[in-house]
Amino acid sequence: MVRRAQGKPTIADVAALAGVSVAAVSKVVNGKGSISAPTRERVLTAASKLQWTPSAAAVALRSAKTRAIGMVARRSPDLLSADPHFTLLISGIESELSPLGYGLLLHIVGEEPSAEEAAYRRLADERRVDGVVLTESLIGDTRFDLLRTLGMNTVLIGTPWRDDPVPAVQATGLDSGIRSAVEHLVAHGHQRVAYVSGPEDRVHTRYRRRVFEEALAAHDLTPSHTIVSDFTAAGAVDAVGRLLADRRRPTAVLFANDSMAVAGMSAARRLGVDVPGDLSVIGHDDLPLGELVYPQLTTVRQDLVGLGRAAARVLLASLGEIEDATVDIRPPELVVRESTGPLTSREPVHPT
Repeated sequence: MVRRAQGKPTIADVAALAGVSVAAVSKVVNGKGSISAPTRERVLTAASKLQWTPSAAAVALRSAKTRAIGMVARRSPDLLSADPHFTLLISGIESELSPLGYGLLLHIVGEEPSAEEAAYRRLADERRVDGVVLTESLIGDTRFDLLRTLGMNTVLIGTPWRDDPVPAVQATGLDSGIRSAVEHLVAHGHQRVAYVSGPEDRVHTRYRRRVFEEALAAHDLTPSHTIVSDFTAAGAVDAVGRLLADRRRPTAVLFANDSMAVAGMSAARRLGVDVPGDLSVIGHDDLPLGELVYPQLTTVRQDLVGLGRAAARVLLASLGEIEDATVDIRPPELVVRESTGPLTSREPVHPT
């Protein structure tokens, strides 16, 4: 039997004896969350053996709101700092939380899935947040089941891998931006169009690529090249090097995000390829940096601030802080700038 050497037994002692987490013991005590009957019985048995009962103060503390919302970014710090995507999401979230006295607790973990799971478990065990925002829906996503087990209010920004009770916020007309990008390129005479995507384990990666292929197929075209990359500038530079080394290289390329598009465009110009005269480039998200480079970046605008606001309002409504969770999220749209246009030569330049 597990017992402290001195003093009264604690909730941690009960959890250790029952072989469960502290959060599970807390759910049994408070009668909240999803706990199986066998687990509940083990907790009650352990509490009885240790003669442990929660103090009134502790129960009151556990039932109080933290007035904080959690978000776990499964990116390396270097990658996160180079991609303003999350900054815009956070801006939207904070704009809704701050007026109501809530704050955002951001955890940055590596790409290892176990690190993200561990972060959610810590947030639940330590009762540091009232809910969490999920980003970047994954193929085979297990986070929904985990967060239900942990009893945490949850909202997903993006398209879920499969139907699930967890609420998700996303814009209508998700395919409109990519389709408009393809139409724009075809109208300028491009027939060899490449796509540089992000990691294949993301739902939006596969969705956007499918829409890209369908839009080309409507003009009896197929992608000239498809390269799976990793959202980084280095990955984009490598992809451009591979594309331009091909004698039948593309005359236009779409990138998964603006950071990659800017890096790829710079790499092409360093190799003596004119943008857009020899190669048209399109990004995705419409980050501020797209207007600061030359040529200015044509991109698919995504309402990242609106998505952040919508996610925050869904959680605030689930916590009883507001009644109306509605936010108008603008659908994706093509923003045409200087990095796309008709070819100025009949055959693309092949860099030596």
